[in-house]
Amino acid sequence: MYIVGFLLLLGPLVTLHELGHYLVGRWFGVKAEAFSVGFGKEIAGYTDKRGTRWKLSALPLGGYVQFKGDMNPASVPDPDAPAEEGSFQHAALWKRALIVAAGPVTNLLVTIAIFAAFFAVLGKPVITGTEDSRVVGGFAQGSVAEAAGLEIGDTIVAIDGRPIVDFSDLRTQVALHPATRMVLTVERDGEKRDIALTTARKVEVDSFGNESAIGHIGVAASGGQYVLEDVGVIEAIPLAVQQSWDLMGMMVTGIGQIITGERSFNELGGPLKIAKYSGEQMSLGIVAFINFAALISLNLAFINFLPIPALDGGHLMFYAAEAIRRKPVGPQATEWAYRTGIALVLMLMVVVTVNDLFTLPLFGR
Repeated sequence: MYIVGFLLLLGPLVTLHELGHYLVGRWFGVKAEAFSVGFGKEIAGYTDKRGTRWKLSALPLGGYVQFKGDMNPASVPDPDAPAEEGSFQHAALWKRALIVAAGPVTNLLVTIAIFAAFFAVLGKPVITGTEDSRVVGGFAQGSVAEAAGLEIGDTIVAIDGRPIVDFSDLRTQVALHPATRMVLTVERDGEKRDIALTTARKVEVDSFGNESAIGHIGVAASGGQYVLEDVGVIEAIPLAVQQSWDLMGMMVTGIGQIITGERSFNELGGPLKIAKYSGEQMSLGIVAFINFAALISLNLAFINFLPIPALDGGHLMFYAAEAIRRKPVGPQATEWAYRTGIALVLMLMVVVTVNDLFTLPLFGR
């Protein structure tokens, strides 16, 4: 199921990503010389009447669309290619920027569409009753919140100055920061007071044995129950946008914590871990698998917008420089930047793949 799940997950998502590039490029009159699902040696393919070679390649770890005037599948501009009609480099700057941005934007739209469909079909969670779910109703054994001075009946209104909407918001913010000092603002007897504490680090293990570290303060809400409220398709779209934005913020926080050492590097996953999780989610049913596909699609959008040469964000960075300088970056600087970017991406792929190998059950974990 790992292999099947991986192919059913990344295949369509990468194809949609590259299709976004292709369709916007075609809209602007830029010729695509090749459209590949996967990298490496061609397994099967055909050439359409526009001269585009559509192919399936041996390594199913991505894909690419190569436009006229590109030196390689990473869309590095060929300095020797003439700026002729239909080439990518011949297109106006704003058109090139839109063509490049279309890939990750397509992945983002896929994520929003999936979340919106879930909201429209399943409903949105809302709190019933008049109780404020932010009111502390009890403490777990060994609660760091109780040890820090919180009392039953306190209303937690903010964390580090950021307002808390409800108990779910409180739980999410705490879970993101294991073993981290934070200041809770509570209302008690009509007065606000700040209480500092350090969250506990709790390792949760799911039914497949996957471990994740979360923050925990050991409080329970005094009231408020969640129910699913029906919403229309139009209302579901902004809810999906907000959920995508919140998840993007969680990704940024998580990566920052890995960089600073607050979280283990083992939590960073590569293609093997994606294959494992995709097979596991597929075994849970179509809804779980589609939800996981939305998360991976959001990850693809986020990663591709990073300002690293050879990624879409790197291209956009060069176009921004071109707009400011009113002329393209020199060919030598461009070539070295893209070589460095490709080397960084390949090095990261090797590192996360090795990390996957040593954290998967193959090595006894």
